[in-house]
Amino acid sequence: MYRNSMPALLLAAGLPLFPSLCMAATDEVTGPQVVSALEGAFGVTPGERRNHTKGTCAAGEFVGLSAGAAYSRSALFSGVPVPVIARFSLAGGNPEAPDTAKSPRGMALEFALGDGRLQHMTMLNTPVFGAAQPKTFLDLMVAMQPDPATGKPDPEKLKAFRASHPDSLAQAKFLEENNPPPSFANSSYFGIHTFRFINQDNRTTPVRWRFVPQDGEKRLAAEELAALPADFLQQRLIERMQQGPVRWDMVLTIGAPGDPEDNSTVAWPENREQVKIGTLTLSAAMPQKGAACEKINFDPLVMSDGIAPSDDPVLHFRSQAYAASFAKRLGGL
Repeated sequence: MYRNSMPALLLAAGLPLFPSLCMAATDEVTGPQVVSALEGAFGVTPGERRNHTKGTCAAGEFVGLSAGAAYSRSALFSGVPVPVIARFSLAGGNPEAPDTAKSPRGMALEFALGDGRLQHMTMLNTPVFGAAQPKTFLDLMVAMQPDPATGKPDPEKLKAFRASHPDSLAQAKFLEENNPPPSFANSSYFGIHTFRFINQDNRTTPVRWRFVPQDGEKRLAAEELAALPADFLQQRLIERMQQGPVRWDMVLTIGAPGDPEDNSTVAWPENREQVKIGTLTLSAAMPQKGAACEKINFDPLVMSDGIAPSDDPVLHFRSQAYAASFAKRLGGL
């Protein structure tokens, strides 16, 4: 079974999965197509996710602030603690991906709002994504198919992909210039897409969010990166939470007229208004096998009243691809 270790630059588009429910721009790409391409690039581990396969579970709670309620009527911002199941992960379909890889880290959250209501958030530790359209991600996976003669991706195909898909370059540049964190607890995680917050007065505000670690943002030095073993992130997170809870502040960035709402490869200007709207507290971490996060399909379009998607085609596309991957997992494939 082929396992693609994928060079740092090429993991740039490594968000979980993602296909579409609407939008003509995504008609040419389907969820099953993307899942098949991921399988071709990384191989298949039966019963496991096709992307962000390597992961760790965690649990805790979220407490929203009244500052969030000013923008959204979601129960997230009631001020009442909301139970959370979390999953941390590495991009790509290799369950043995090295934790030293200069690839995206993910944090997925499921908030239990009561009465069976849920809110999902699936995030990356890069401020932008590596594809403005689903086809860019599909084309990357196709370019990464191993050459039968070498068992590795064809460098010329990867070079051609980069030259023909400029929307993949901003995230790749960020990954190249920023070493990975020494712990999942020392990274910010970005919602990547634009969302719409709707308050009690039905006022809609375009927003982007991120979770900022209270333990501080840290990056491995080059020497540390070279000396670390392939697996350290899970154990470090478990040990850190044994010392006490780990917290992230949820920070909202308020969009202004002209800010792109349908392109997650373009960052908003840094001078936009930013508001702290809650705190995520995780108190326990554990291996994902048999734990609560393992079977969850963290579909980013599972949203509570007061939070709605933008028209970002990649955001909508993800839901279909997640479903295709989830169906295979349920079938033990």
